[in-house]
Amino acid sequence: MVTLDGIEIESQVEGLVAGLVVARGCRVAPAGPALSQTLDQAIAAAALRTDLEAPTKLVRDLLRHGRYKPTGRGKPASEYLVNAAKEARFPRINNLVDANNLVSLESLLPISLIDLRRAGAHQFRLRRGKPGEVYVFNAAGQTIELEDLLLVSRLPDDVACANPVKDSMATKLDDQAQDVLGVLYAPSGLHQVLAQATRRFAEVLATMADAERVEHAVLA
Repeated sequence: MVTLDGIEIESQVEGLVAGLVVARGCRVAPAGPALSQTLDQAIAAAALRTDLEAPTKLVRDLLRHGRYKPTGRGKPASEYLVNAAKEARFPRINNLVDANNLVSLESLLPISLIDLRRAGAHQFRLRRGKPGEVYVFNAAGQTIELEDLLLVSRLPDDVACANPVKDSMATKLDDQAQDVLGVLYAPSGLHQVLAQATRRFAEVLATMADAERVEHAVLA
């Protein structure tokens, strides 16, 4: 278990290394010039990358468990971002989500971003999804089946709220978000990449996304 600025996170997933970032005092706004420029540069670099196969396979293998297959719409969100960069359709949302997407694009690791106010919890668990477990992931009310998928749940009720593919609408950031939890997912073989990406995410939130206080750690 790791405790960061009053937030406790535990893991029940073998072979997972998780990067954890808690940012307090954030203000949701359009990305500023520094973040926008850095993201532009990352998108351009990602569009030219040819070294994607090995890390992509390792991340997919982390998600591949039981009934869950990381294919089609079930691929890690990091793959969606790389494809969006290559196809010149990269999303721009706000400073916090853009910071999340920047680090995911650079590291090739999926990242969840949880609004701590909306989550209403200070304890979280990393685990695999249970049979029949689902949640809504977009404003249209579409759901994702969670059985055997790596996910984050809110305690004490153990309610799933995020995963490396699509986060829950229940805890996605809204315009009032101030305190957020970022969770980076990686297999143990990418421990060093994960550690660097976690530090990078904390740095970007503090220097380019106006967070007042940021703490980070790695949970293995």
